[in-house]
Amino acid sequence: MNYLLGTDIGTSGTKTILMDTDGNLIAQDLQEYDVLTPKPLWAEQWPDVWLHAAKTSIKNTVQKSGIPSEKIRGIAISGLYGGSGIPLDENMEPVRPCMIWMDRRAEKETKWVLDHIGEERLLEITHNGADPYYGYTKILWMKNHEPENWKKTKLFLPPNDYVIYKLTGEIVIDYSSAGNIGGIFDMNNRTWSKEMMEAMGIPLSMMPEKIVESTDIVGGLTKEVAAELGLSEGMPVIASGIDCGAANIGLGVFESGIYAAAIGTSMCAALISDKPVKGKGLIVWPYLYDAKRLSYYFAGGATAGAIVKWFRQTMCQFEIEAEKAGGKNAYDVLNEQAANIPVGSEGLIVLPYFMGERSPIWDSDAKGTIVGLSLAHTKAHMYRAFLEAVAFSLRDAMEATGENLGEYILLAGGVTKSKLWRQIFADVTGYPVVCPVHDVEANMGDVMLAGIGTGLLSYEDVKEWQVLDEKIMPNNENHEKYNEYYSVYKSIYKNLKNDMKTLTNISAT
Repeated sequence: MNYLLGTDIGTSGTKTILMDTDGNLIAQDLQEYDVLTPKPLWAEQWPDVWLHAAKTSIKNTVQKSGIPSEKIRGIAISGLYGGSGIPLDENMEPVRPCMIWMDRRAEKETKWVLDHIGEERLLEITHNGADPYYGYTKILWMKNHEPENWKKTKLFLPPNDYVIYKLTGEIVIDYSSAGNIGGIFDMNNRTWSKEMMEAMGIPLSMMPEKIVESTDIVGGLTKEVAAELGLSEGMPVIASGIDCGAANIGLGVFESGIYAAAIGTSMCAALISDKPVKGKGLIVWPYLYDAKRLSYYFAGGATAGAIVKWFRQTMCQFEIEAEKAGGKNAYDVLNEQAANIPVGSEGLIVLPYFMGERSPIWDSDAKGTIVGLSLAHTKAHMYRAFLEAVAFSLRDAMEATGENLGEYILLAGGVTKSKLWRQIFADVTGYPVVCPVHDVEANMGDVMLAGIGTGLLSYEDVKEWQVLDEKIMPNNENHEKYNEYYSVYKSIYKNLKNDMKTLTNISAT
């Protein structure tokens, strides 16, 4: 039997799993960390935190498994959307923290792009618009606001490709990571757009020259790294790509026409297609499998699991302390309590815009909002309303796609641990929901890509892996009730949009 590793560098933690080539999970390890938010709407992370977490999780997983190193035949490494990418100097050392996908500081740069280049030309070449979400606007912010750091920067690398460089010494970027930078990547020709880069004053040399498929072997582990991790020198390292795309691979999505949502700290709800999708305000990049043919068209919340984690940390100290004292998991307690609350949380609606919002509303001024509170409401009501808010956000993303999404939706991520939340997603959207059997998210996709890349697995092999659980059917009565609440959810944002912008302006002075 041969074995493969899959490592995913996430926003709040890095996880590694080891599986055999029959698809059985052998061992896993998670290393957690935080996001730096030095100012409102800023979000940064130091790459050395990612590197340390990746190495530690790989080493721990190998040790836990007890599998001889010569039997472990490859590893694929996916990562969060690193926004600007890590700015590296001539010695390949970080110049500053990486401005990740969550960071929304580049408002003026976004306006400059729209005024000087124009949305029409931008969409024609890149298939993406202009917004602080995109990496290229963050790069422009650094150019405009940190000239000394700009002078030092020789190259930008995404998180997973930076870690791959540290493991192998090879400098590459995968197609999904390149495309997700947005405005400087030509989606028609699947390469860097010289026209856009010249217009923005971003040197072509700042982007990796070699763009690879997510199934490509980038290189082998160096002797020093292999010894540190307990693996074999030269063991193949496979590119993988953006983690939400890897999560779709883990769900078995290798074909056009399938809709899947990966919901962790944020939400990426996407249709995989080999034809242009005419949805409004979608984010587009090459898919992790057959990247020159398939594209990933997604919308989704900037904060999804993040707002539920915020609620737990901010409002649930009693449950957290009880868990620390040996009691039930705090989330399990909250889920049990929320399960007894009626659909719609008895008139509570939460807008999940705790870090502005990307697709489909594209509004940096959007605010997290709780509407409908009364003295009759409890913590359980509020918790359920937060769960429902993420489901409403998914429905909004689905409607923005504007396509036939098939007979069911695939759902991956930490949300699948909650039976209540899974049912809420089905009831709010009106679609049957199918989740993975194992809570391995992007890591499963990494293992599949590693297997295909090394030749140990074929597309046909991974299709036979039993990765999906039974369908969760929507409750029609609940769905009808949620239709009413969803209409109010949409209306609240529309009515408060101008006030939200005013709040931004007031707080900035």
